[in-house]
Amino acid sequence: MSTTKIAVAGATGRLGRHVVDVLTERGHHVVPMSRATGVDIITGDGLAEALTGVEIIVDVASWHASEQEAATAFFRTSARNLHEYGRQAGAARLVVASIIGADKATAGFLAAKKTHEDLLPAGPLPVRILRAAQFHEFVGQLLDWQPGEVAHVPALPAQLVACRTVAEELADLALRPAEPDPAAPVLEIAGPRAEILAEAAALLGARRGVKVVGVDGSAVPDGELAAEGAFLPGPHAKLAGPTFQEWLATQ
Repeated sequence: MSTTKIAVAGATGRLGRHVVDVLTERGHHVVPMSRATGVDIITGDGLAEALTGVEIIVDVASWHASEQEAATAFFRTSARNLHEYGRQAGAARLVVASIIGADKATAGFLAAKKTHEDLLPAGPLPVRILRAAQFHEFVGQLLDWQPGEVAHVPALPAQLVACRTVAEELADLALRPAEPDPAAPVLEIAGPRAEILAEAAALLGARRGVKVVGVDGSAVPDGELAAEGAFLPGPHAKLAGPTFQEWLATQ
């Protein structure tokens, strides 16, 4: 198998760590890019050096909060810099992780991700986008945000997927030789079945000694859309990996 030099933006994040592991296990030369490795995709510090000789850029970098304006500014700058520095380095393509339902979003972080998707095709590099369902790992984050013995979690439908499953699909997409048909739907990856977010959280809560109370999700940005299933995978999505309960049993 030939070795490809691949840069991963957001390499030390929740998804990025798995992408680095998957590509490394497959024998590729991986350049991890994050502020922890001395590369800042927003200021550009260390970016030109990191991308030297890189053939493919995988972008899984994300903003750390849900505020729409700040997240939009982050994605706007990251898209511009990765395109421009990637073009200068001679990279063949940019592969980006997005979120299922981003195209329908009107508020919050998802709306910022929609802007990100809209900006990406304007750059000089060919772009491949993979929309993923919400991660299994996100459920623990919901509980972490509410320290105490009781946590309130929206009773919204979600088709949770493991980060590792998403990383494997991103690696496949990055290394696929042919460019995707521009008329084809954006690729989606989700877990094997729809679940209720509060019910998944209750499984984890039982392990942590936290009582999870399911609540109406209308206060969540685009909560009404979510309740209607707008952020569930479409008919062309790939369904893969463990259910949340199966994944939890391995943790």
